[in-house]
Amino acid sequence: MPRSLPPWTRHFPTWFAPFLTHFRHRAQRTWAPLYVRGLCSAAHRKSMQPLAAVVAPGKEDHIQQFITDSPWSTGPLETLLAQRAEEMLGGKDAVLIIDDTCLTKFGTKSVGVARQYSGQVGKITTCQCLVSLTLAQHELPVPVALRLFLPQEWTRDPARLGAAGVPEEHQLPQTKWELALKELDRVSEHVTFGMVLADAGYGVNAQFRHALTERGLLWSVGITRTQTVYPKDVRLIPIPKHFRGRRPKYPTTSHDRQTVEEVLNGAAWQHLVWRHGTKGPLSGRFAAVYVRLADGDENAQGQHLPGQGAWVIGEQRRGEERKYYTCNLPPETPFPRLIEVTKRRWACELTHRELKEEVGLDHFEGRSWHLSFPKLRQSM
Repeated sequence: MPRSLPPWTRHFPTWFAPFLTHFRHRAQRTWAPLYVRGLCSAAHRKSMQPLAAVVAPGKEDHIQQFITDSPWSTGPLETLLAQRAEEMLGGKDAVLIIDDTCLTKFGTKSVGVARQYSGQVGKITTCQCLVSLTLAQHELPVPVALRLFLPQEWTRDPARLGAAGVPEEHQLPQTKWELALKELDRVSEHVTFGMVLADAGYGVNAQFRHALTERGLLWSVGITRTQTVYPKDVRLIPIPKHFRGRRPKYPTTSHDRQTVEEVLNGAAWQHLVWRHGTKGPLSGRFAAVYVRLADGDENAQGQHLPGQGAWVIGEQRRGEERKYYTCNLPPETPFPRLIEVTKRRWACELTHRELKEEVGLDHFEGRSWHLSFPKLRQSM
């Protein structure tokens, strides 16, 4: 192979060979590696025409047909990708990061496009939203799931779903956190990790947190300052056997609820370096208190009784507003460990940036559930 070619081209045929076995037709086995090579290339855009100009001049239609119309399943590819990710990064020191990323669009034809909130621009805009799961360890991330989220205006419109060619298994209404749990269950069959991390878009949902706990998982997730909690030693006061008047349906609590902000305002804040980056140490001021989350059963007033025990964590970085997290690590967990693992979520932001800037995820012009290839390229 010519020395002028990038180093990755030397091992690419061997690396990609196991994936080729999952394509039934010769044409698919021809265009699949060329498409991934195009994603790895220096093409100024990774949409069909400029990509084809680099790896298959004059064959744009063939690559377009392979991506949009060729009948092949992503399932086996994603299973193999997860197994590769496990070989590289899996283990109890790894974390599985749940997040979403949005692709800004200017039309209405792309599958799943709608007016919805985009964390990347910080406001409601016309975009597609993708739920992502990233396996990370030792500052190395590999995307193991990338699923298109379909807003209600899509799932309530069968004609639109059919016109876009959305497979039946993708047409059922699902929230982002439900979609994330479905993908978590899938990838958990192939990868091992010690904790699940997620931002407040997922962490504020008690059902999501409970689902992680019910799966026996440790987690650290973002929350808002208004999340309510009880002291760790809160007790339920039983209803007396002989109660005069109308008997209450629910017990009362020995302590009132407080918001996370109120609890942490009274805590001791410490300066801590949580990572040494390429530009020096990354640090902030943090506080943590072990509490009982107010996510148990609701009483007659619609207030939640004490639920599971968890840490609540506050972060204050210079020039930024406070951020809040909750984590179900044990009460005896050392303070630096709480902060270090909670801050590992930054790795998925690196993955999203590289998927867009290097792999051209923003330029994608095919069916959105064929997002296996950008993930394959990122795992190389």
